[in-house]
Amino acid sequence: MKTGQPPQKILDDFPAGKPWPFGATWIASEKAFNFALFSRHATRVILLGYREDEAVTPCFTFELQHPAHKSGNIWHCRIPLEALNGAALYAYRVDGPFDPRRGHRFDAQKILLDPYAPEVFFPPGFSRRACELRGPTDGKAPLGVLLRPHDGHGLGDIGHLPHAPDPIIYELHVKGFTANPNSGVTPSKRGTFAGLIEKIPYLQELGITVAELLPVHQFDPQEGSYWGYMTLNFFSPHRQYATGDAFDEFRDMIEAFHAAGIEVWLDVVYNHTSEGDERGPTYSFCGIDNKSYYLLARDQRHYLNDTGCGNTLRTGHPSGRALVLESLRFWARKMGVDGFRFDLASIFSRSENGTMHSGDAPLIMEISYLARLLDVRLVAEAWDIGSYQLGRAFPGLDWTQWNGQFRDDIRAFVKGDPGKVGAAMQRLYGSDDLFPDHLYQTYRPHQSINFITAHDGFCLHDLVAYNEKHNEANGHENTDGSDYNLSWNCGHEGEEGAPVEVLALRQKQARNFCALLLLAQGSPMIVAGDEFLHTLHGNNNPYNQDNLTSWLDWDRLEQHREFFRFFKHMIAFRKAHPSIGRAIFWRHDVSWYGPEGPVDVGPESHAFAYCLHGASLGDNDLYVMINAHWEERAFEIREGEPSEWRRVADTSLASPHDISEPGGEPTLATLTYPVAPRSIVILKSTSSVLHSD
Repeated sequence: MKTGQPPQKILDDFPAGKPWPFGATWIASEKAFNFALFSRHATRVILLGYREDEAVTPCFTFELQHPAHKSGNIWHCRIPLEALNGAALYAYRVDGPFDPRRGHRFDAQKILLDPYAPEVFFPPGFSRRACELRGPTDGKAPLGVLLRPHDGHGLGDIGHLPHAPDPIIYELHVKGFTANPNSGVTPSKRGTFAGLIEKIPYLQELGITVAELLPVHQFDPQEGSYWGYMTLNFFSPHRQYATGDAFDEFRDMIEAFHAAGIEVWLDVVYNHTSEGDERGPTYSFCGIDNKSYYLLARDQRHYLNDTGCGNTLRTGHPSGRALVLESLRFWARKMGVDGFRFDLASIFSRSENGTMHSGDAPLIMEISYLARLLDVRLVAEAWDIGSYQLGRAFPGLDWTQWNGQFRDDIRAFVKGDPGKVGAAMQRLYGSDDLFPDHLYQTYRPHQSINFITAHDGFCLHDLVAYNEKHNEANGHENTDGSDYNLSWNCGHEGEEGAPVEVLALRQKQARNFCALLLLAQGSPMIVAGDEFLHTLHGNNNPYNQDNLTSWLDWDRLEQHREFFRFFKHMIAFRKAHPSIGRAIFWRHDVSWYGPEGPVDVGPESHAFAYCLHGASLGDNDLYVMINAHWEERAFEIREGEPSEWRRVADTSLASPHDISEPGGEPTLATLTYPVAPRSIVILKSTSSVLHSD
């Protein structure tokens, strides 16, 4: 203990307080904190308090007593501020059996972070490695912060924006979006929530309506994950994304996005934690009640690893369900978040023992109800290592879902794989095979989140520039990341030395992907940087690349300004035509054609067309001709007269002719249109065309 510091105060008796809410709650009327901690199997719980300038030796200690300080499986007490002896930080020691054969890993030497801590403090001696080893972790483990309203976190509620009926979703990484010195962001704000605010005008120019942020919950800064999927605490924003107070800066960012008419969704990770497997650090959950918080293998010594990250949270257990629900409520009400994308959401379908629910999953139903109360959007990644629930198999009937089948089918079709015409038509229509609108099970088209790329896997540029992944920099000898990418390098691997004709073909293929994504019914999602062909140099799993590899290279915006223009105009075109992203499926408003006759869905077919009639929504008719073949195809336009059609886009043409300025679209001279190899042509009618041959 530092010289001159008051001695440690050891309390031997204090009121029980209440078992709810979990965490450390300031009771203003009593000028006291209420502490509540779930642990079914603990035999002893000790509350510790620390000053910020002395995070090794506690300035007060209080051992909770059974039965006075325990209700059910919750340990709780209430301590007045004056009794805390100046403490601003807190943690626990929790004792119980250390018996891995029965799933217990208690160690009274470990300093443990409260799962509901409102903020995390990392002491100067913080060490993930020390927390992995047996023995004491005083001064080396993360601590919770005791917050009072006058600390700036007596957070009032933040309202939400009305949800866009046809959102344009933009997935971005908070740090990676502005960390590069060429981002144009104020140097002190690069890689932060505040830095994102400076990029709002860019996002408005592009036309996005939803910013979906990769994980921003506090994660372990020493774990080595750049993406942020190794959560340490579910109630505080990542401190490294702020220049000052992370709560204030996050809320300022939310309010700035809302003022610009942009929703903010969070990618959230409630399926595992940063504690990893049995070799991982003891930070919190495994030391508080390992068997309650985690799903364990049959031998009880090891963790069920359906997440691929070492452990799986036991979200079917009341302790896990409460944690998820309280965290969501906090971020929606107090931090103003408009929606949540749930990483590996199929984990929520598991019961307390890890088996899959055959019907409704309690946590999914509870999240659905909470979302209605809070008016937030829900997005499921409906799969994990042990299950695949895309579409109807996922229990959340009103959730939206990442449509991985859209990604795979459109990639395969554009690449030129045989027999993919029918699949491409299905995906453009809205994937009603996965999201049907039957009388007793009615999905809406917007529930399919359509995407070509995401943060994991090839980015758009690399999808058309690499046949193979190049992940050597990740340190796993190129064994990590998926080998199933459905990519095509257009005849040359990578950028270096690529011939001019290969570069031109890549640009055209990228325009094709953009066009199909934004023409498809469903909710389109774009990955930050794809709109100006950012490259990861063939790395399809840059989870640990916190460097220029992953940080957006804004110089490419100028290098590929013409492609950016195409992307921006396609977004604007979708917004201008409500018949594309309508509330129900296209049904009788769409007619499908082949280049010269009926659609051919055979293995040798690579081309089709469709006419989408817009009269029911007061919109123009749209005629789209799609040729994924490597040879030119002459298409007969089957509806209307030449003078009734104007060409909006032809992906085979050089900019600015690849997509016309609104009002500058050329009129057709004939109903025969030669569609170039691997190209898409979009027409719109001068008015509603209601007749066909």
